Amino acid sequence: MAITAAMVKELREMTGVGMMDCKKALTETDGDMEKAVELLREKGLAASAKKAGRIASEGIVDVYLSDDNKVGTIVEVNSETDFVAKNQVFRDYVAAVAKQASTTTATDMDAFFAEKWDLDPQFTVKEALSQQVAVIGENLNIRRFEKFEKAGSGRLVSYIHGGGRIGVLIELACDNDSDALEELGKNVAMQIAALNPKFIAEKDVPADFIEKETEILTVQAKNDPKNANKPENIIAKMIEGRLKKEMKEFCLVEQPYVKDGDLTVKKYIDSVAKEVGAPIEITRFVRFETGEGLEKKDENFADEVAKAMQ
Repeated sequence: MAITAAMVKELREMTGVGMMDCKKALTETDGDMEKAVELLREKGLAASAKKAGRIASEGIVDVYLSDDNKVGTIVEVNSETDFVAKNQVFRDYVAAVAKQASTTTATDMDAFFAEKWDLDPQFTVKEALSQQVAVIGENLNIRRFEKFEKAGSGRLVSYIHGGGRIGVLIELACDNDSDALEELGKNVAMQIAALNPKFIAEKDVPADFIEKETEILTVQAKNDPKNANKPENIIAKMIEGRLKKEMKEFCLVEQPYVKDGDLTVKKYIDSVAKEVGAPIEITRFVRFETGEGLEKKDENFADEVAKAMQ
């Protein structure tokens, strides 16, 4: 497969690794972007995949919770410029999209776009979006949404950070609902926004994910000259230790609680559960970050202003 300059640029933006190393990695993996990231990690050039979600587009994330707290939604709507993302007309439109998502039966974006727009059913969601493009004068896109319908007793809680840069929706299961549950949800959602965990607990980590991480850590360890003379059993213990450390980063309840480093998130939840007199469980969460994984136009602010004036 021919390796293009665009592919090299994308891999460089994802990993922060130099152009030549990116080109070599893509050549060795026949252009497979995911395998190229893994290869660079194995070589110790890309320390982790954390850079893979760099913000690359404008827009905002917004959330909607129904008055009875039975339905919660989170959406990301993109714009071309940060200037438009701060515009109240745009923000009101995104809020309407989040509310629309609360009534949707769609499971993908195509079906969502084909639905009737709740605010004016003579139009589809796609047609209403086109109208907003005409009003705002900039290309817009509803990129993604997720809908939670509360399964039982407990609470849905949302959190928006940085004016819409990051949004979190979390579901808590608990037989005794109280204001303490709301505060817990906000605090845990802030934790998710800040530290971006991949899973709730270690039991939720798929076996293939652990296997892949182990492979990467093994290659890293064997490629490190400092380990050249170390016995295999010592290297195996090192890999096991590194994997345990990663699991504490990846799993929400294992993370140190950001508001009190002496506690883990699990211990914090247990303390609130004791206060409300019933067990509390995080059943699911979703975190959207604006522009995550999207490529940003290589333009500067002066160019944007010049274009707007034209």
